[in-house]
This record gives sequence, C-alpha cells and structure tokens, in this order.
Amino acid sequence: MTTLILGPLLRYVDGSSATVWVETSRPCTAEVRCSDGAQGAARTFQIEGHHYALIPVTVLTPGGEPEYEVLLEGESVWPLPDSPFPPSVIHVPRPDDGGLRVAFGSCRWAAPPAEGKGRVGPDALDTLASRLAAGDERPDILLLLGDQVYADETSEETRRRISARRDLSEAPGGQVADYEEYTGLYRESWLDPEVRWLLSTVPSCMIFDDHDVIDDWNTSASWLADMRATPWWRERLLSGLMSYWVYQHLGNLSPKELAADPLYATVLDAADGTDALRAFAAEADADPASTRWSYRRDLGRTRVLMVDSRAARVLAEDERAMLDPEEERWLREQALEDRGGCDHLLIGTSLPWLLPHLVHDAEAWDAALCRGERGPRWARFGEWLRRKADLEHWAAFPASFASLADLLAEVGSGPEAPATVSVLSGDVHHAYVAEPAWRSAKVDSKVVQLTCSPVHNSVPLTMRYGFRFGWSATARALGRLLARHGRCDELPVIWRRTGGPWFGNQLMTLTLNGRSARLRLEQARAAEDGQTRLETVTERELS
Repeated sequence: MTTLILGPLLRYVDGSSATVWVETSRPCTAEVRCSDGAQGAARTFQIEGHHYALIPVTVLTPGGEPEYEVLLEGESVWPLPDSPFPPSVIHVPRPDDGGLRVAFGSCRWAAPPAEGKGRVGPDALDTLASRLAAGDERPDILLLLGDQVYADETSEETRRRISARRDLSEAPGGQVADYEEYTGLYRESWLDPEVRWLLSTVPSCMIFDDHDVIDDWNTSASWLADMRATPWWRERLLSGLMSYWVYQHLGNLSPKELAADPLYATVLDAADGTDALRAFAAEADADPASTRWSYRRDLGRTRVLMVDSRAARVLAEDERAMLDPEEERWLREQALEDRGGCDHLLIGTSLPWLLPHLVHDAEAWDAALCRGERGPRWARFGEWLRRKADLEHWAAFPASFASLADLLAEVGSGPEAPATVSVLSGDVHHAYVAEPAWRSAKVDSKVVQLTCSPVHNSVPLTMRYGFRFGWSATARALGRLLARHGRCDELPVIWRRTGGPWFGNQLMTLTLNGRSARLRLEQARAAEDGQTRLETVTERELS
C-alpha cells in the first residue's frame, strides 16, 4: 500500500483554485477531494528516489471552506485515523472579503541542536496550531521568512540518522551533506503533529535564509571562494537548492506559473527528474542571475513580494549588491505595477532592511573597510570581522540599502500610494517595529520595518543585551564614529524604533481591512497548568 510520508501542505490558494503538496512512499496518483465536490489529481514525480506531488485543486467556490481528504491510488490517507485535530479545510477567499490576516515569522528549530545553545522555550507554530484547533480565528496566510530547516545545526536524532550513513568525524560532520539528509530535516520539521496539521489547513509562502543551506551563506566573494575549496560544499549546496525547490519553492507558485515553468514540466515528464533538477541547481550556483526564487502573491488588494536576499547577491567587492540587476529590476516592476490596485504592499525579505542603529553603522563601516576605503590592512580586518560578527544584512550592501529606500519612497508617494508599505523580516532573533523618514522625499504611505524572529530558537542573554544596546543613544553615537571612519555616505533615510525589542518565540500578525492595518505580536509562553499559549505582547494600529 502506498503511504503518505509527509504532508499534506496547503500552499497556493486563490478564489477558485489551490495546490496541495505531498510526499509519498512510491509512485502513485495523488488526489484531493473536497466536501463541496471540488477535486484534483496529479501523478507523483521522482527526485533522488523520493516521490512527490503538487496537486492542483480547481472549481473551488469563492467564500467556501470545504473540508478535504487526500487519497493515494484511491485509498484515503488524510485525515489520519483518530486524529485529535479538526478536518483540514481550504478557505477560499472572495473578492469582497472584509479582512485579511497575515501571520509571519522565521527561524524554527524542529528540535534543539545536539551541541546545545541555551533555553529554547515553547514553539510558536505548535502553540498557534493548538489555538486554531480549539476554534480560534485562523490566519489567511502564513509567511515563513527563512530558516525553515537548519542544515548546519542538527538535532541528536538527525545526527543518529546521519551516523548510520557515514562517519561523523569527516566533514561536514553532523551537518547535512546531501539530498537524502535534507529529506530527514524536512520530515523532522513537518511531521511535528501540530505543525503538520497547521500547514495542512493554513496556506503558506516560504523563502530561504542562510541556515537552510549554511550560516552566513553568501557573505562575501572571499567566503564563497573558501567554501568552494572544501570537498563537501558543492554537494551540500546543490542538495540544499534541490530540496528547497521540491519542498518549499514549488508551492510558492500559482498554477499559471507552474504551467509555464519548463523545469517543472521536465521533471513531471521524466521517469526520474533528479538529473534535470541537479543541472538546474548547478546553473543556479554558477550563475545566480539565471534563476529567480523571488515571487509575487496577490491577496485581494494586498500584494506580497517575497524577495530572495541570499542567492541573488552580487559578491564582487566593487559591485557588491543584495540583488543582482535583473532581480532588482523585477522587484521594482512588481512594486510599482498598478499601485492604485494595491492598498497594502508587503515586502518579505529574510534579512531586515532597518536594523538597530549601531548594527547598521557597523555593517556599513565594515563594508567600506572591505572594499579598501582604509587600505589593504583594514580590508583584511574587515573581512575577518564580517565573517566573525555576521555583518551581512542590507546595511552591509550600502548601494542596495539606498536603492530599496528610493524604491519605497517612490512606491509610497502620490495619490496612488498604498496605505501601508511593510518590510517583513526575521533572522535577528528578536522582534521590533521601526519607522523610516526620508531626508529629501515626502512619502504618503505608512512605511514600517516589521521584524519577527524566532518562531522556535534560543535567544542568548548576550544577544538580548547587544540588541538592546544597539538601539540606545550611546550606540547611535558610537555608530556615527564608525561611519565617519569608514567615510560612509549619508543615508537617504533616518529611522526610529517605535516598538520593541521583544525577545522570545513569537509571531506577528497583520490584519488588513480596506486601507486600515493593525499589528499584533504574540509570544508562546508556558502557563501554570502546563499548557502553552500565545500571549499578546503588543497590538497597535498602523494605519
């Protein structure tokens, strides 16, 4: 009998169609049947001996919320027998839906890493699932902004699996080495019962960050050259990109985009799509501009642009950019297209655009040192510091920081400007709200940096103290000294922190209704009765 290995994950949903992702034990026809008669079916495709299907569901009724089941070769495999959770449903939006709830966060350990990194606390996604299962109002979409899996920080259980395949004393040790080991990471993460049910019933958008491949992925040209010189890196990178395409990226795409994707068509038609996908990943490594991982979702009058701020980088010191020219052009076109039809623009980038002031200035200063502003000795120190202190956010790409500032000002100006423009980010293991002001532009939209991390990870005391200090007046003065030493250009924006910093396992939710926007931050906390709950830390109107 064919069994369901992983999933279902409800991915894309619009007013008439949806996609559901599954992994199965062998080749088969996978089906989704809804209680209102809507249905869909797909044959599995094969990658590295594993079998997957992305099932298109059509003829959905706007405003409906049908329950669904998954069948493999005609046998029902979902819902699971004796499941404690309610049936999985597909909430089908209507064009005139009164409100949109967007939940987001990043950085989730499925289990703490073997080497131990401090207290972890309750999982915010687990806690959200428990609350929704009890009948609470659910988000319309969940944005996962990076580090959905940790290839470089693996659990005891993952290391036991790896040690059955190879010697952990040889590089990369307890880290993931190949596609097979990546499949174990996704099973560990998505077979968590609460998370499995949550992802089956709340649509999700995903984008990678560094730990999906390795810490500080694509920090610099020098870093990349060093990694390419190691014997295990190429297989790790190709496997990371291949598994990301299968487990995360495909579900980000609409049925129309899937139908136009030549790689997807090739993989579906092949008896084994491994070679085609591996060739694609190799080309993406050799020429990052050949591939676009960024994508767009339109949710009524809300536009979501999920931006790849890892693989699309230009790393040459004299051309350094967070986005390659074609990627930057794509972002600009998507942000400016039909502004009058967009009430809210959400730009998802795993790395924050606006950071604590000292952190920003340190990264900009370090970037100046690395490009030789203070000579070769300082440049060598700058590269060492960049790697040691993880100085590789938007601030470490000064031209890209300024370019994004200019784009947001253009989007947010004039009678067609959206009510809000929100940059949604994670990565830095705390949450905050920051608001920019432009030195030489009048911006009509409410523009905010909303950072929320982690979903489930440790937050050491040193990190807490460091980020709190980074927002202080003393830190700002120190940052100005660094910027002066680096001969850094004046920034097009100034900004202030208007909320946070908050530390813990947490999720943010935006509720968008017409041109109004409301923000809520909730943290997962253990109660005296032994249960975990999401407790509201702050709630405020944005517009």
